[in-house]
Amino acid sequence: MLADTPAAYAKHVAERAKTYLDVVSQAAKAAGVTCGTETIEHEHPYQGIIDTAKNGECDLIVMASHGRSGMSGIVLGSQTVKVLTHSKVPVLVYR
Repeated sequence: MLADTPAAYAKHVAERAKTYLDVVSQAAKAAGVTCGTETIEHEHPYQGIIDTAKNGECDLIVMASHGRSGMSGIVLGSQTVKVLTHSKVPVLVYR
């Protein structure tokens, strides 16, 4: 059973996203790299990533891969693989 209401859950997720994105933004700034951050909600996460990169005129999408293989890789699917196969913006995958 979920203990949170949808509003409480959304607030929690927004706070966690901000925390993670602040860390990334600070690391990029320290390295002298331009970095923009944005949070979105989309029914299909991979499409949200592609749309955001396109609308933001991004040069590169950087994503992580958990490296799942076998049945878990097939059954769980992979947002990274979907971005790789559908994006016109170059994608760098870090494993």
